[in-house]
Amino acid sequence: MLLSVIILTKNEAVNLPTCLASLQPLNAEIYIVDSGSSDQTVDLAKQAGCKVFSHSWENHAKQVNWALENLPITTPWIIRMDADEYLTPELVEELKQVLPNTPSEVTGYQVKRRVYFMGRWIRHGGYYPTWLLRVWRKGFGVCEDRWIDEHIMLTEGRIGSFKHDIVDDNKKGLSFWTEKHNSYSDCYLKEYTNPNYFEAEKILEDKNAGQARQRRLIQRGLYDKMPLFLRSFIYFSLRYFIGLGFLDGLHGLVFHFLQGFWYRFLIDAKIYEYNLRQSSKALSKELISQNLSN
Repeated sequence: MLLSVIILTKNEAVNLPTCLASLQPLNAEIYIVDSGSSDQTVDLAKQAGCKVFSHSWENHAKQVNWALENLPITTPWIIRMDADEYLTPELVEELKQVLPNTPSEVTGYQVKRRVYFMGRWIRHGGYYPTWLLRVWRKGFGVCEDRWIDEHIMLTEGRIGSFKHDIVDDNKKGLSFWTEKHNSYSDCYLKEYTNPNYFEAEKILEDKNAGQARQRRLIQRGLYDKMPLFLRSFIYFSLRYFIGLGFLDGLHGLVFHFLQGFWYRFLIDAKIYEYNLRQSSKALSKELISQNLSN
C-alpha cells in the first residue's frame, strides 16, 4: 500500500458512504478517528474495512495531530479528508499515477477543493479554486495548532499540485450548516482572544505554503484591521459583486450571504460582546479599587 487516509468523524452516517466509495479504487488503508458518534458511523466504517479509533474531541487541529502521532500508519503517503468530502475519479487516477513517481524533494501536494451547497457547485465569489495541502509524506506534515482555519504545514521539502479536485458536499442540510458555523464562530472567538493571536505565525514565514499563506496574509494585514461589522459588509460585497458570486444563482445568493456575510457578522457580534464584558469587568475592578482606597 502506498497511501493511508485519515478521516475524522462524528455522526457522519449520511456522508461517509460516499466518501468511502470514492476511496475504494485507491486500495488505501483507511483510518477513522471517531469522537463519539451516536448514529451508524462506526458500524458503516467497520463494514467497509476501515480501522476505527476513538478519541475525544477538543478541536480539529488537535484531533488531526493526535491521529498523526498515534495511528499505526506504515504507508509512505497520507491524505486527510473530512467525512463529507469525496475524491473525483480523475483525482483518484492522478494519485495512483503521480505518487509513486514523486521526486524526493516534494513532500506534500495541494489539491483544489470544490464546494457544493444545496446540491450545486459554488464556482464564483473567489471560492473556487481553494487550494489545500491534503497529501503529504509520512513524518513531514503537522497541523497548525489553531482553533479555526488550521492548515497542514510541511516540516521540510516543497509542495506540488494536483490537477483534479476533492469535492466538499455535506448532505446534512441547512440547519446543520448554520449550527456548524455558529460553533465555528465560537472557535474564532477563542482564537481571537488568544494573547498570541497577532504574533508572527509560521505559515506567514513559509513562502512555500501557497494559497493558505496568501489568505492568512490578507486576513492579518487587511481584514483583521478593519472595523467590526463594516468588514463583513465589504467582504460580502467583494465576493458577491466584484467576485461574480451572483453568477452562482439563487443557491449562490444563499451561500455567499450566509458564509460571506452572516457568519462573519456573527463573529464580529461575539467579539463585540466579549469586548463589552471585558470593559465591564475592568470598570468593576476600578470601582472596587476606588472604594477600597476611600
